[in-house]
Formats: sequence, C-alpha cells, structure tokens
Amino acid sequence: MAGYMKESSEKQALDRIDRKILRQLQRDGRLTNADLARLVDVSPATCHRRTERLFKAGYIRGVHAAVAPGRVERGALVMVGVVLDRSTPESFAAFETAVRKLPFILDCHLVAGDFDYFLKIRVRDMADFNRLHGSRLIALPGVRQTRTFFVMKEVVDGALLDF
Repeated sequence: MAGYMKESSEKQALDRIDRKILRQLQRDGRLTNADLARLVDVSPATCHRRTERLFKAGYIRGVHAAVAPGRVERGALVMVGVVLDRSTPESFAAFETAVRKLPFILDCHLVAGDFDYFLKIRVRDMADFNRLHGSRLIALPGVRQTRTFFVMKEVVDGALLDF
C-alpha cells in the first residue's frame, strides 16, 4: 500500500483512505467500525487497523459528544480578551497554569495584538458571568485588564476542519 502510514515515531503523510476516515469520524464520531469501513470502502479489519493507527499517531485527539449548551444551562457565550501586566515567560506560565484549573473556561488562546489571551467561556447568563468575572477572572495571576464580548449570535461554531 504505497503512501500508507508506516509504523514509526515520525508523522507520515496521510493517504486518501486515512483522510476519508478522518473526515467521516469528524462528521460522526459514533459510527461503528462496520459503517465507517463501508463509507470509506475498505474491509472492517483494514478500517479498524487504520483508525487505531490514526489514534496512536495523534491525528485523532478524542471522540466527544457535542452537548447543547442551552440544555445544560450554559446558553450564554462570552469571549474575554485578557491583557497581562507583564509580558514575561513566567507571567504567561502562571496565567496559563491558573486558567487550566478553571472548569468554566472552554478555550484559552495566546494571541498577537491588543490582547495577550482570548478566553471562550460559557455561562448561564450575564449575572453568572458577572459573578465569575468579579471573583475568578480578575483574580487570575498577572491580569491587568479584561474586555468582555457577549456573543449575540453563533454564526459558525465548531466547524469541521477542511483538509
């Protein structure tokens, strides 16, 4: 099978079948191996072997359910820009360590520009966010300033990777 991922510690190029497997699993992580094999036109044994290799090689980070935020009282989406008081490796590390411990922060990204970080947070409502902001966010290490953006409409959220 020319171009197929070989067992090695290096990342190999993905072939056409690997890409098909990844695309299908990205659309529906609940597919059975038999259904996945049928969709990508390989035998179930081949599909299972390839899928396992894709997991082991780090192409698939996990399989998760997409929970409807409003159904679990987390309907308000908030983006928060954070500016730290110092731009040092130590201050970035302290902030990142603290953020990883906060379960209400869905995403945290170090960015270039006017902010140091952008946080994606889901809360019940504005009052819930106000409580978290006053007690937890501004108390994070090194935070000099925050700017809050309440999302009014989610136009694209969790889009599939295009590859």
